[in-house]
Amino acid sequence: MASGQNPKLVAGNWKMNGTRSFLDMVAELRVGAAGGIADTDLLVCPPATLLAAVATALEGSSIGAGGQDCHAKESGAFTGDVSAEMIADCGATHVIVGHSERRQYHGEDDAAVAAKMQAAHRAGLVAIACVGETQDQREAGKALDVVRKQVAALLDDSVTGANTCIAYEPVWAIGTGLTPTVADVAEMHTAIRETIAATIGADEAAQVRLLYGGSVKPANARELMAATDVDGALVGGASLVAADFLAIARACRA
Repeated sequence: MASGQNPKLVAGNWKMNGTRSFLDMVAELRVGAAGGIADTDLLVCPPATLLAAVATALEGSSIGAGGQDCHAKESGAFTGDVSAEMIADCGATHVIVGHSERRQYHGEDDAAVAAKMQAAHRAGLVAIACVGETQDQREAGKALDVVRKQVAALLDDSVTGANTCIAYEPVWAIGTGLTPTVADVAEMHTAIRETIAATIGADEAAQVRLLYGGSVKPANARELMAATDVDGALVGGASLVAADFLAIARACRA
């Protein structure tokens, strides 16, 4: 099943990195992406402390801003949490939900991630929902089944190509320098799109952008972005260096 005609999306997840000094790097990104990068949308997802400042710094540019996580509720007694509405109020257009680090370190299960994705939709944000298998699951031959189950748990009839991206992140590849083969990535992305199509139909599923995440860097981006059913990248460490992030974005059109 072919993907839709949307531009590729390259999203940078800064994780727990960045102080106001990073606004200099944001300015560098803005200059580097001036006029846009053909057939590629750019997004940076700084920590919550910087989100409003980054969104303001990027106003009028071709780069969007997104959050790294949100609470499922709109408001309430949830000390330290941030709602999807608060993220939107900062000027963001997207929010990451269900990153493997949230699942691993904060005990988020598929139901919690689905609730956060619905919260993102409620607030008018595009949800970037993360799925992926561990090394043990891959070695046991369960990778496809694990990821199909994760994807299916997120889906309802509110999901569209306009409000949802799915990011496939093999957990064992995040921050390790390891990557699956291009054939492995293509196989997984095709399985993800088929799973989405089973719920919302093939035409709408073709519009859902499927991102690959897991040690994406300038050296491997071109090959990964050319794989079947890969509609962009969720970039970790390389998104903290303006030149590397822009090089990955340019690799999408090569």
